[in-house]
Amino acid sequence: MTDRQQATAGQQQPGSGSGQPSGYAAQRLHLLREDARTGAARRRALAELTDRWLAGLFSTAADGLTGVALVAVGGYGRGELSPRSDLDLLLLHDGGARGKAVPALAEQLWYPVWDNGIALDHSVRDLSTARKVAGEDLKVQLGLLDARHLAGDADLTAGLRSAVLADWRAGALRRLPELHALCRERAERHGELSFLLEPDLKEARGGLRDLTALDAVAASWIADAPRAGLAEAGARLADVRDTLHLVTGRATDRLSLQEQDQVAAELGVLDADILLRQVYEAARTVAYAGDVTWREVDRVLRSRSGRLRRSTRFGFGTSARGTVERTPLAEGVVEQDGEAVLAAAARPAADPVLPLRAAAAAAQAALPLAPSTAKRLAAETRPMPVPWPDEAREQLVTLLGAGESAIPVWEAMEAEGLVTRLLPDWDRVRCRPQRNAVHRWTVDRHLVETAVRAAALTRRVARPDLLLVAALLHDIGKGWPGDHSEAGEVITRDVAARLGFAKADVETLALLVRHHLLLVDTATRRDLDDPATVAAITSVVGSTGTLELLHALTEADALATGPAAWSSWRAALVADLSRRAAEALTLAGGGAAGGAGGGEQPEPSAEEERLAVEAARTEGPVLSLRAESEQALDQVGEQLGVTLTLALPERPAVLATVAGVLALHRLTVRAAAIRVLDPIGAGAVLALTWQVAAEFGEVPEAARLRADIRRALDGGLDVSRRLAERDASAPRRRGSVAPPPRVTVAAGGSASATVLEVRAHDAPGLLHRIGRALEATGVRVRTARISTLGADAVDAFYVTGPDGRPLAAGRAAEVARSVERALS
Repeated sequence: MTDRQQATAGQQQPGSGSGQPSGYAAQRLHLLREDARTGAARRRALAELTDRWLAGLFSTAADGLTGVALVAVGGYGRGELSPRSDLDLLLLHDGGARGKAVPALAEQLWYPVWDNGIALDHSVRDLSTARKVAGEDLKVQLGLLDARHLAGDADLTAGLRSAVLADWRAGALRRLPELHALCRERAERHGELSFLLEPDLKEARGGLRDLTALDAVAASWIADAPRAGLAEAGARLADVRDTLHLVTGRATDRLSLQEQDQVAAELGVLDADILLRQVYEAARTVAYAGDVTWREVDRVLRSRSGRLRRSTRFGFGTSARGTVERTPLAEGVVEQDGEAVLAAAARPAADPVLPLRAAAAAAQAALPLAPSTAKRLAAETRPMPVPWPDEAREQLVTLLGAGESAIPVWEAMEAEGLVTRLLPDWDRVRCRPQRNAVHRWTVDRHLVETAVRAAALTRRVARPDLLLVAALLHDIGKGWPGDHSEAGEVITRDVAARLGFAKADVETLALLVRHHLLLVDTATRRDLDDPATVAAITSVVGSTGTLELLHALTEADALATGPAAWSSWRAALVADLSRRAAEALTLAGGGAAGGAGGGEQPEPSAEEERLAVEAARTEGPVLSLRAESEQALDQVGEQLGVTLTLALPERPAVLATVAGVLALHRLTVRAAAIRVLDPIGAGAVLALTWQVAAEFGEVPEAARLRADIRRALDGGLDVSRRLAERDASAPRRRGSVAPPPRVTVAAGGSASATVLEVRAHDAPGLLHRIGRALEATGVRVRTARISTLGADAVDAFYVTGPDGRPLAAGRAAEVARSVERALS
């Protein structure tokens, strides 16, 4: 009888020679096919059944041999066996065995496993060799971290576990970066589980392999993953994998399209789409936990590396004691340890805008929102008032306008349920799959990606806030029956009104969502030379301002869909159609509705006229400062804003000087208007009205602002130098990447002046720099309209030459280029 026959003979049932299954095989088959247990209970039962079988094999084959242990490692070591899982086994010995005893024992263990059709990953090593191989091979070390004793010398297994864990913790400074790189490489190769139509449940980012990596991090004692929902997510992925194994009869981890309906039915799920949503939700939980954990690992390892370097410098056992740096980002939000966290004085319960303000500040600074901060905001913040306060809407737009850096912040908010609390309709599209090979993302992630793409196009439109919100909502109807564009139009009207948009803006947003496919469908399916084609567009959009929004939304949507959805051919067709429609609208008198520079300034207010008269009589600056008239601003937590009105005799550099003083006092300009008045016939008086809010803390007293403005105008305060010094001393951070500024001449904007439109990323001192750039060109600013929409400044300046007449076309273009260069 051969060694193989001897190894298997003792495990055969009577009659096994005629093809009957062994005792283990029969019990295993019964467990998988007839036993009522499912999920984790079945995985444990299968592991326990296998443990007993292998222990019996070992007892029979070892026949009194000492100094040997059979050890389960990897997934089997964790006591979790899927129907088609490999068995990861280590035959461990103390090095004292002689001759062929250990190899012979191994053969008597391995062959019965193979005879039962079970895949086997096996090794035979002594303790020192096992440690040496683990030190050289990260995957081997990860498997040994889950070592579990099955049979033989238990002390030998315990020694292995202690040694491997000690080695792992001692080498964490080197090993954890290797593990992180391994996870990243695997994610690049297999993609993100939460967005794939045919995901790999084990290897893709957010899959079962990442859970193993998180357990390894926890074993290092360096960091631990946020545990809320993590075990449930892992169990869900494992349950789907088990069912996939049973349905296919193969050891596959890829949930292919043809198996999804059957897997869903076996799990009692209504359909494959709901199954995928459950898988995606679980994967997002795992992926977010991984992001948080690896960020903490990096922070701890940097800290330890720093201490090691300091110890080398200052001598053994010494270290430089540092303090935690907290840099302000926004009211109630600071940067600490590379994350956006709440300031010590922040009160989420009294400030419902704080979650959006924190998210916007984090995204604009390209920082992650600390998990503890997101959790606290979710636990303590009261519901947002309806309609939203202006600041809340502006902070949402600021968050979306941050581009790529908004994505991890959005994910942190979603992980704590903040997104669906702010936008209840989001729940229907969250994790919703799109069964279309063209789409790269789930519906909700596609909406966020479209906003990211739209953020790069904000310089092309006069209303970047409408573009960004339309991008976020354009497919919101996909969670409802019927045509998603029609459903989305209805939902968008409700959402936009809840966000506090004006009625005209609500209608524009609804139109954009309803017709977000109009341009690309028309451009690719109709004859552009046919007047009816252009008429089909102009009859819908009605104005060039809405057309430019729809064009930018079309491009952002296509770019966010995937490479197959946008090409140079489609881009050229859509651009051509948009150009023709714009020309038709211009000829028909359809102006840029909602633009920043649309029309002359309205009549001066009574307050402006009163201050202008006083300034003309006293020949000095006169300033008033009054709080915004909205009631209960403090009660809803919105940053309290003020209206600052200044009047003084006309003189050069007023705009740049006053804007610089406001920037020095860290006042954010929400809107501004500049007018030239002659109230008593004694000469021109400039009236400047500013709507401002404090970046941090409170708005300074009027007397202090007036004194600093007077000093700056008199030359006693060098505003430019002070701003430059402050910028030089400010902490350097990466920040979000904003589109470059754009300065254009608005054709036909005014009959008495040249209108320059400036679109740029809002930043402290921006208006000061614009004012200085205009001053350097020698033009005169007659009036101006300043608007801040989220993180974007959309300003219009009505300028003339020294003779008070509009600029010649060439001169106007030169001035526009000069200002654009100064802002770049």
